[in-house]
Amino acid sequence: MDFGIFNLMTLRDPAKSRREMIEETTRLVLQAEEIGIDVAWFAEHHFSNYSVCPSPLLMAAHMAGKTSKIDVGAAVLVLPLYHPMRVAQEVALLDIQSDGRARVGLGSGYQKHEFDRYGVSLDDRAEMTLEYWDVLEQMLHTGRVAYEGKHFRVAETEFSLRPVQERIGPFYVTGNNPEIVRRTAASGSVMFMTAGYAGSKGLFAIYDRVCETLRKQNIDPATLKTGIQQYIHVTDSKEQALQAADCARYVARLVTALRQPVTEVDGFMIREVPIADEPPLETFRDNLIIGDAHHVAERMAEELRRLNPSHYNCFFQFGAMPYAMTKGSMERFARDVVPLLEKEVGPLDRIGRGRDALAA
Repeated sequence: MDFGIFNLMTLRDPAKSRREMIEETTRLVLQAEEIGIDVAWFAEHHFSNYSVCPSPLLMAAHMAGKTSKIDVGAAVLVLPLYHPMRVAQEVALLDIQSDGRARVGLGSGYQKHEFDRYGVSLDDRAEMTLEYWDVLEQMLHTGRVAYEGKHFRVAETEFSLRPVQERIGPFYVTGNNPEIVRRTAASGSVMFMTAGYAGSKGLFAIYDRVCETLRKQNIDPATLKTGIQQYIHVTDSKEQALQAADCARYVARLVTALRQPVTEVDGFMIREVPIADEPPLETFRDNLIIGDAHHVAERMAEELRRLNPSHYNCFFQFGAMPYAMTKGSMERFARDVVPLLEKEVGPLDRIGRGRDALAA
């Protein structure tokens, strides 16, 4: 198992400089590289303050030039919003720019607010994702594409760009469409799962649904590679824990608004309103992995034993959390949490290799 840092880049104060946000993200990625995080992921969202990053590949290329060891990638590319021939070339270019450090996450998207503004039907997203995935695989693995599908057709085309990696992969895939789940397992890709503020119990429920989907298709769930994303904040302060919970609640309110048929915005700022039947702030704190080092290690160990992931993506700066809070939490994570976690579950490089390795 390896670790990631997820960079959503949410804007809570519209007066905050976007340049400052990029500089903060850069400093956090450099810190992540220093403490041994394996990959920096960048989100893709459009036309709202939920994220000011419309291009994860641009952010990854920017960070590739400022780092030397950490992998950089998109979590995730919303494939229906791209022309597949262009995104395939840009992924190859990122791998060249980073000297083989590119990672690729794929997703079908879910925000009608974004799809409407690109003129793409949300109803077609699964079909489009599967076709565009074909194109991306052909280009990255063979250097040429010829395709005849429902949503995309192209005569045989050879590319001048080839990635440094002989075979970029595995892909990290989000989505609950049964065919996407099936293909993820069959292709050896990683099922990338996050449950938002539902936390560990939510992750377990998602994993169980994915396994049931695979069983219905006569696929052994044990063959599935899993990656999980979780909110992490390490603090001994009860007050700071609640402040982190407030940041998580802010994300949850924005996501809920973006899942509505019409997202209410003031310009580009999503109107923040409480979720229907919203739980108290303490529930956000308790669902997520927020607390002292021992608490964080114990909760993470529970997830590792239950899910055996090959990748654990840490969402450190969520809900526009102040930079100093995030930096301090990351320092505590590396210094205090990781050693405790290894005492709980053993060497982390054995996690994600199969149930036998986890139990040994």
